[in-house]
Amino acid sequence: MTKKAENVKKIISSKRIVSTKRLLSPKRITAVLMTGILLMTAAGCGNAGTQGDGDVQPENTQSQTVESTQAQQDNALESETTAAQDTGAAASDNSQVDGQEENSEASGTAANGDSNILVAYFSWADNAILEEDVDAVTSPSVIAPGNVQELAGWVQEQTGGDLFSIRVAKPYSSDWDECLSRANDERGEDARPELVENVENLDQYDTVFLGYPNWWYGVPMALLSFLEENDLSGKQVYLFCSHGTGGLADSVDIIEEAIPNAEISDNVFDCYEEDASSSQDEIQSWLGELGY
Repeated sequence: MTKKAENVKKIISSKRIVSTKRLLSPKRITAVLMTGILLMTAAGCGNAGTQGDGDVQPENTQSQTVESTQAQQDNALESETTAAQDTGAAASDNSQVDGQEENSEASGTAANGDSNILVAYFSWADNAILEEDVDAVTSPSVIAPGNVQELAGWVQEQTGGDLFSIRVAKPYSSDWDECLSRANDERGEDARPELVENVENLDQYDTVFLGYPNWWYGVPMALLSFLEENDLSGKQVYLFCSHGTGGLADSVDIIEEAIPNAEISDNVFDCYEEDASSSQDEIQSWLGELGY
């Protein structure tokens, strides 16, 4: 080997040694170790979210917990809704039963039969089936208590008499125009509508207060049904009436013709239908004039 070739070989060996020393220098070893530690730490932090620790929960576990909680809330809401529906249905049933009982009490002889005074009346409110869309403003007398019903209540309070509501077996419409149309047909036919019931123990009453509305310048034909089926002969009869602009019209004459053997007082109480609800003082004064 020539001297020049030997020199080249020495230079190459020297560079390899230097390169190896650089790779194994303390700084490079420290850098490699630090990189490894950082990678291990990062891996450990990533695993903490998966394994869970304290309040930390895996995503799957959180999702399951949310779904479980939501299911519990849905079940609780469903139970509460069902309970509310059941309660509402029960309340509705009770309300219907109570309403039927109240109507039953108002429609018959209310007292125990100790009084000698009967307060009988015919009221549209007691003889109509209320439609859902009935207007309490335009048809106030069909909403209980009706005009005549309210007057009768005040008469009963002051006299201590027994209340009796005259009711037809086939109720009228709560639409005023339809009610008037049927009433006019009954008047034209001189009909006697069938009644639900008549007065029991009529003989025990010697005084009768008879209330009614003015229909077609007369009386509801159901009132004539009552007068024909309940003999008021020999009894003292006092009349009270709710009406429109027609006043009493022929109503008193019609009643006198129907019960010629009764003692009908000339002192008749009447008021405009729109004033009925505010006529308590007037009807009490009228009763005072009659000695009650």
